[in-house]
Amino acid sequence: MKTVLTFILLFLLNFTFGQTEQKNSAFTFGEELLFDVTYGWLNLAEAKLQINKRVVTENSRPHYKIDAFGKTKGAATIFGRVNDNWGTHIDTSTLLPTLSYRYIEEGKYRKNEKVHFDQPNKKAKMELYDRENRNLKETKEYNLPGQVQDLVSGFYYLRSLDLTNLKKGQSILITGFFDKEIYNLKLIFEGTEQIQTSLGLKDTYIFSPLMPPNKLFRGDYPVKVWVTKDQNKIPVKIKANLFIGSINMDISSAKGLRNN
Repeated sequence: MKTVLTFILLFLLNFTFGQTEQKNSAFTFGEELLFDVTYGWLNLAEAKLQINKRVVTENSRPHYKIDAFGKTKGAATIFGRVNDNWGTHIDTSTLLPTLSYRYIEEGKYRKNEKVHFDQPNKKAKMELYDRENRNLKETKEYNLPGQVQDLVSGFYYLRSLDLTNLKKGQSILITGFFDKEIYNLKLIFEGTEQIQTSLGLKDTYIFSPLMPPNKLFRGDYPVKVWVTKDQNKIPVKIKANLFIGSINMDISSAKGLRNN
């Protein structure tokens, strides 16, 4: 169950594209999105996506600092306590990451990692720290196939795209750098749907990733995400069909949105 929960907490972040400079009119500094994660009647966890209120500077250029937090709560901790922080610094003009990081606490497991991206030269440098996140243990450099995203920045780039002309069944090839590897994901647009959320009735786009056969999820398209059709393009619901039951992530609140 802990593996499933970790995947769901991070699924919002798994939309990563190679790209050129992109204009953003969907999000801004100070945005905060909160989510509840449930399995049947069990309230498993809470998740948060947060853009810092102030600009950060990397290489003399302004960046968004964006964090994704996920933690178990209540009875769900019997499966193993999760308290994760994934983050990124993305250039406000290109929406490319310059720095990504993850601080992972899952049961007794710990991982503290930073990745520095040199997008013009297609390089990434990974720094792995010790359990207390104090001492550097390992450094390694990687070649990139082009401009890439990390798990967090990619979703915000997706929100900046014009989705209005997508056709049902159209696919988007997704490329990114994560956990020392280049990976690809095929994202299928499944159409639109009007759904009830804690923010009211919302018109949404529906996306599903084509996933390889595995022992965790049921069907070729076991995970779906609903993104609002308004200018903000925020995720409001995610559903993952497991071999036994399903897990849902539903938005509980949103503040600091760029567009009212």
